[in-house]
Amino acid sequence: MKYIILSVLTLLCLSPVLGQHNFEAKITDSKTNEPLIGATAIIQGTNKGATADVAGLVEIKDLPEGNHIIEFRFVGYLPKMDTFYLPQASDEVINISLEEDHEEMEEVIITATRSSRTIADSPTRVEAISGEELEEKGNMKPGDIRMMLNESTGIQTQQTSATSYNSSIRIQGLDGKYTQILRDGLPLYAGFSGGLSLLQIAPLDLRQVEVIKGASSTLYGGGAIAGLVNLVSKTPGQERDLDFMINGTSALGLDVSTFYSERFGKLGATVFASYNMGSAYDPSNTGLTAIPEFERFTLNPRLFVYLNDKTSFNLGFNATVEERIGGDMRYFEDNAATNLYYEKNETDRLSTQFILEHKLQENAKITVKNSVSYYDRRIEIPDYQFSGLQLSSFSEAAYTLKKERSEWVGGLNLWTDEFKQENIAQEEAVDYQLITFGAFAQNTWDISDQFVLESGIRTDYQNEYGFFVLPRISALYKINKNITTRLGGGLGYKTPNVFTEDAERLQFRNVLPVNASATEAERSAGANFDINYRTELSEKSTFSLNTLFFYTQINNPIVLESLSNGYYQYQQPEGYIDTKGIETNAKITYSDFKLFVGYTLADVKEHYNDEVTEFPLVAKHRLNNVLMYEVEESVKIGLEAYYFGPQKLNDGAIGQEYWIFGLMTEKLWENFSIFLNFENFLDARQTRFDTIYTGSIEDPSFRDIYAPVDGFVVNGGIKIKL
Repeated sequence: MKYIILSVLTLLCLSPVLGQHNFEAKITDSKTNEPLIGATAIIQGTNKGATADVAGLVEIKDLPEGNHIIEFRFVGYLPKMDTFYLPQASDEVINISLEEDHEEMEEVIITATRSSRTIADSPTRVEAISGEELEEKGNMKPGDIRMMLNESTGIQTQQTSATSYNSSIRIQGLDGKYTQILRDGLPLYAGFSGGLSLLQIAPLDLRQVEVIKGASSTLYGGGAIAGLVNLVSKTPGQERDLDFMINGTSALGLDVSTFYSERFGKLGATVFASYNMGSAYDPSNTGLTAIPEFERFTLNPRLFVYLNDKTSFNLGFNATVEERIGGDMRYFEDNAATNLYYEKNETDRLSTQFILEHKLQENAKITVKNSVSYYDRRIEIPDYQFSGLQLSSFSEAAYTLKKERSEWVGGLNLWTDEFKQENIAQEEAVDYQLITFGAFAQNTWDISDQFVLESGIRTDYQNEYGFFVLPRISALYKINKNITTRLGGGLGYKTPNVFTEDAERLQFRNVLPVNASATEAERSAGANFDINYRTELSEKSTFSLNTLFFYTQINNPIVLESLSNGYYQYQQPEGYIDTKGIETNAKITYSDFKLFVGYTLADVKEHYNDEVTEFPLVAKHRLNNVLMYEVEESVKIGLEAYYFGPQKLNDGAIGQEYWIFGLMTEKLWENFSIFLNFENFLDARQTRFDTIYTGSIEDPSFRDIYAPVDGFVVNGGIKIKL
């Protein structure tokens, strides 16, 4: 009898264990079917739940048999609740589709800080261009991201060539060399390869653009003194995504782009391809091209492999080939003509990207990244040619550990960058070979529901310039549900090379190499404070206001100076550069209307040899205004107005203030849309109120370009989604 009793008791004890079941589901976006990484599934009335992995999969373990009410949530999306019976009748994973909450679209997951948090919960201030805003800006300039960034508060794109349109990015007024541009967390656009980057990146395959302003070298290494821009690519969803875009312009330009993505079980793929061309265009009849003649081909395939629920990796390849020619309009009418000015850029850009993620356990993972970039560019003007080959690589291994109220990220990386100038004597070549070893650690600590602290430190060793120790700290305090504040700061550095905006304007002609033994690395310290307010005015109306105060100081800046023999040399005058100011963004929505108003005050000064002067080519005052009318999935109409205040030029003159007005329209149907945009329809052009060159048109000496030169341009096209 006692054996029977023991057997019954054993079965009773085991029955709860044997009766435990697991719930599995995949959480995706209802429109794109892309996995929602970081989405949550919670059993109602309990704290039991799970977070979606990189494939969007969630698994809640050890649930008893019976009905369970499960709520699915993801920031920026409407929550969804449903009842499920366990054990599940089928082994097939349930798909949960969440719909976007368009009133909360600014709350997107950001990755640039290495911590997968929402913008609202990140102690580091991050701005994101995503969703419909990204699509709208992509409609206005489908061939590149120059306009997309230029229309953001605190960012200005600086044109460095009057005839070839070459441009760089400035954050808070600082030179473009101080901004780091990343692709999915991989640095691919630096040094010589940065000169045409903004003009060679098309936006159709981007999921979002993340911008961090202020010293960010602790995150990804040197070069991010002013900030960083992280371009986040689209990834494949369960269903096929096939997009086509055709765009034409009144300046006789054409953009044809296509993007494909799909998931096949354990495999996935994305392919982006584009063809972009432009015709020589001179709206002001100066005889010089405001838009050059160019032709560009881009191909970017990526393969995604999901080995199991713990391990996945993706491998991508990018190829961009372009020929760009600007100059005297007569050059395009008769290539055999002599004594005509022209500027020709030929570029070949090849790069690979590899990212692997492996879960060690539910709350820990390792990530391995690698990129290799090959960049070959030739610049040619009459009687001069500059050409060279840049080969760079980036490798990183990182470990992430998530605890209940904190997250740790630590890792090692190796960055190499080599440039060899071609067709020149070795003693005059601007060659360099830089190798940087880095180690970093970062902690994000939820001290309470109201207070979050993020701290990090990086140590880099650079073969030419030695050791750098870069701490940073950021804090987020939620005063109440409507008001939050952030305070942050850190150190940064930039290793010198010849590839700056000033040298780009000269096509690097007569620019001497940097003498590393006699030159120090540029170092920076910066801090910012912001306060954000958001409230609902009514059921149909919301209001938000964000104000950022910033300050950055750069010590040991290198400056390109002209010598008496006609050459140019980088020197380090005694002193520093600093930028301080305010960025304010206000947004008010009412029903189908949205109004955005942004103001930037950027006060940038040079402090050299006890003299203080204004930093050139910075609009101290800027206004960004956008009024949008949008009927969901039907029609979009936007009116834009951008003001640029006077700018000091390198020749000592003061550039004139100006406004740029634009009108964008789009009509949408289920699988396609047509768009028509009127950019700069009041035709603000530097050639209307100032000159762009001195001397003769056959041998021009170009002045700074501080205002548009292409004037009023209409573009329109069609987008198809299959």
